[in-house]
Amino acid sequence: MFLAVRSTFLLFFMVAILDASVWNSPYSETLRRQNVLFSSFSSPPKHLDPVLSYNANEWAILSQIYEPPLQYNYLKRPYVLEPLSLTDMPEVTYLDRLGKEVDRLSDKVSYSRYRLYLREDIRYAPHPAFARNSNGTLRYGKIDWKTLDSLETLNDLKERGSRRVTAEDYAYAIKRMAVRQYHSPILDTMIPYIVGLRAFSKQITAVAKDKREKKEVLDLRPYHIRGVKVIDRNTLEITIRGKYPQFLYWLAMNFFAPIPWEADLFYQQEGLQAKNISLDTTPVGTGAYYLAENNPNARMRLKRNPLFHTEYYPSLSLIEQQAAGISEALLADSGQPLPFIDEAVYSLEKESIPLWNKFLQGYYDASGISAEAFDQAVQIGSSGSMGLSEAMKQQGISLISAVQPSIFYMAFNMADPVVGGYSVAQRKLRQAISIAQDQEEYISIFLNGRGVAAQGPIPPGIFGHEEGKRGINPVVYDWVEGRRVRKSLAVAKRLLAEAGYPGGISAKTGKRLKLYYDTTATGPDDRALMDWRRKQFAKLGIELVIRATDYNRFQEKVRKGKVQLFSWGWNADYPDPENFLFLLYGGNAVIDTNGAGINSANYKNPEFDTLFREIRTMENTPERLAKIEKMLQIAREDAPWVWGFYPKSLVLVHSWFKNVSPNAMANNTLKYKRIDPRTRYVKQELWNRPAVLPLLIMIAAAVLGLLWLYRAYRKSEEAVISPAGKEGKS
Repeated sequence: MFLAVRSTFLLFFMVAILDASVWNSPYSETLRRQNVLFSSFSSPPKHLDPVLSYNANEWAILSQIYEPPLQYNYLKRPYVLEPLSLTDMPEVTYLDRLGKEVDRLSDKVSYSRYRLYLREDIRYAPHPAFARNSNGTLRYGKIDWKTLDSLETLNDLKERGSRRVTAEDYAYAIKRMAVRQYHSPILDTMIPYIVGLRAFSKQITAVAKDKREKKEVLDLRPYHIRGVKVIDRNTLEITIRGKYPQFLYWLAMNFFAPIPWEADLFYQQEGLQAKNISLDTTPVGTGAYYLAENNPNARMRLKRNPLFHTEYYPSLSLIEQQAAGISEALLADSGQPLPFIDEAVYSLEKESIPLWNKFLQGYYDASGISAEAFDQAVQIGSSGSMGLSEAMKQQGISLISAVQPSIFYMAFNMADPVVGGYSVAQRKLRQAISIAQDQEEYISIFLNGRGVAAQGPIPPGIFGHEEGKRGINPVVYDWVEGRRVRKSLAVAKRLLAEAGYPGGISAKTGKRLKLYYDTTATGPDDRALMDWRRKQFAKLGIELVIRATDYNRFQEKVRKGKVQLFSWGWNADYPDPENFLFLLYGGNAVIDTNGAGINSANYKNPEFDTLFREIRTMENTPERLAKIEKMLQIAREDAPWVWGFYPKSLVLVHSWFKNVSPNAMANNTLKYKRIDPRTRYVKQELWNRPAVLPLLIMIAAAVLGLLWLYRAYRKSEEAVISPAGKEGKS
């Protein structure tokens, strides 16, 4: 019993000592004190091979590792491209069909030749693929089976090497793109442009098939694309058909990042593939960071590339600062060498509530705002403006918001005999429905205000989008006292009657108009949304029938044109209006391209299509803007979409997290950000000080209970022993 009491008091003493320590940290004490970013991911990245990766959650990791030729300036707005691994922007020469140089404004331009001049200080992060023996051969060019048997991760291969990037590495990446077996999502997009890519892809795909059957390694160095030429070690030339200014935007994507042949051949070793060690799981790049740990079911870690080249935090002129709306705080590090952060730890968080709680505890440096946490984090003003709640302000948290270069819309299938077509009556039916869809209410109810009602297909920040009266959709809105106001339901009902459906009843058949809406919203949480959808149509007397299905079936129906109404969305690949207007170009209609097109509404207007073909290769001039305005006028009148909304991102950032600027086009942004680990550590200690008083009370109660039991036990012992003692004395 004495030992039990002593142990209890020892525990009491230990609790008192630990009073100032954090007990609930998911990280070690040492890691919390270091220059490390703490972040999370909810969906494990499936692909880290730049030839086939095309998802945002993958690029959040991948873009810190790989470096394509160009990047977006982190701070400038509108978005501006700048050299990343090049000495300057690509040099563009225009050629006629005979290869003779012509002026860029000439109508004889048949080809555009892009010449890329590489920097000489770009090196790959250390990797076993580059390790060499004393005789110059690759150390791990052919790993023996004994080594492979004991191999768990690449860290088990102790030798590392590196080398400079060459023009051949960029050409090699394009060659990999052409191999059909690698499933590059942009191959068919690039084939019409890059000269010789179609023929090369056919050739190399056959070679790859033959190599695979023979279990041989596919080395792409002996094969060449006619329009991709290595001029010398530092110069690459890419020739494309016609004029396509948007090609520069593609050169800022990971698909065009360099791939070293050593790594490609290294990962093709059968033993490594059997252990799931490949370019798809362990990338090799030149970026500010390398992947130190890839455990997608728990966490991923990026570490600073020790061989990263010289790069500096951007500076802006006063005019550029004002145009971008950049604060002085975001310019405090101008001219400082990058990167600032030594390591980034990304932890898997499948549920929003644990993520939110860890953010409030200071264990994540930034966080989005889930629906469950919205009211706790954000206050909506009387004018609809958003601001931080007092609780967030007291913790020193900042709110960063930005309208995304994306659009979500409801589409009419223009090939459908009821909601499609181009007659005056059919157009008025779609216009009436568009007015009745209260997007402002939708944004308020289902998005907590995180969106802006769309006026057309081009979102803010993209050339062709205009604000104010000039930018409204006059079919759906009026401009009243300096702001846009949705047209009344009376206007919608009048248009509906003129379309031949007074009160929602067909003037021809006398039956109520019934429309069909296809969706993937099948969960219990989607019921309120579907009820809202029905209500919008019911305001016009139209019955809406919901047809819910799984995503694969839904996609199939859309691609075959077997739908009437449906909702869809698009995120910008690059900041150009062509990247949104091509969603309505007749040549991209899904029913005419065997489902391969991106015009899911099957919209075809000859005047719109003619203007699209003209603007797609134009530079951003007043002439291009005038043509785009005409296209928007046509599309608004035809109303192939209910224009929906542009989503707004909201991010909460702790006071110790610096240089956080919303940039929807740039993905390689980790290198610009800064952490103040000392401030974070102090806050974590303050916010997570264990509440030991209840525990102390419990321990004290336990001690008292033990003492009471001990005294009771002693008394019972005395009661039993005492009579026996008296008898012994007699």
